[in-house]
Amino acid sequence: MATLVTFHAHPDDECILTGGVMRKAADEGHRVVLVVATRGELGEVPEGFLAEGEQLSERRVRETQAAAEALGVARVEFLGYRDSGMMGEATNDGPGTFWTAPVEEAAARLADILREESAEVCTVYDDYGNYGHPDHIQVHRVGMRATELAGTARVYQATTNRDQMRRGMLAAAEAGLIPREEIPDAEGGQTVGKPEAEITAAVDVSAYLPVKRAAMRAHASQIAEESFFLAMPEEGFRQAFGTEWFIRAGQGPGITERDLMAGL
Repeated sequence: MATLVTFHAHPDDECILTGGVMRKAADEGHRVVLVVATRGELGEVPEGFLAEGEQLSERRVRETQAAAEALGVARVEFLGYRDSGMMGEATNDGPGTFWTAPVEEAAARLADILREESAEVCTVYDDYGNYGHPDHIQVHRVGMRATELAGTARVYQATTNRDQMRRGMLAAAEAGLIPREEIPDAEGGQTVGKPEAEITAAVDVSAYLPVKRAAMRAHASQIAEESFFLAMPEEGFRQAFGTEWFIRAGQGPGITERDLMAGL
């Protein structure tokens, strides 16, 4: 058995991008550790959602603990940085934000956890942070450096399959579910994820979708029942989230791995 450490930017990112592989690893007897860079202080909530005097960061920590329990996580750690907000906002450069943290400093914090856990596998994000959020880009930079410092054997960059997403949108348009003009241009208009040709690992997590959805539901401050994630029909949810995608340097070309924990 081995240890998987998953590194994420904010509470709720873990269940969306890697919830399936986390629960799969836990069910197979591996130790799963979740590390979150920030407490998601800048998330948006409806007026009156929080109790009087309650801070959003407090709520999001509790939500993370609940989601982690659903995903079979043995340990949850926060690196202690502040949410930077979306790219281009004034909050990016605020004191203590993850975006402004020196990479070596933040990487040392994560590397300490990787060493403590003797982690054989770590997930980070692709170099664009999947969709360009500054904290997600920083997860890539910090995570890649931390795994180098700790000597972690397997490092997977969580991403989205851009081509598969486009195929799904085209099918939805054919079925009359969405307007065709909502589909991004195939020549580069889409700014989420990576092209399929760059992806080296695809993990079928369809058996874990009920747990993945339960973990999303635990993040009620950010993922409401009427949200895209939870309002989606079961088949649509399976198409969108039944496979989790990763890039591992030195693998490929093409998808060559189907299990992050294979052989461990």
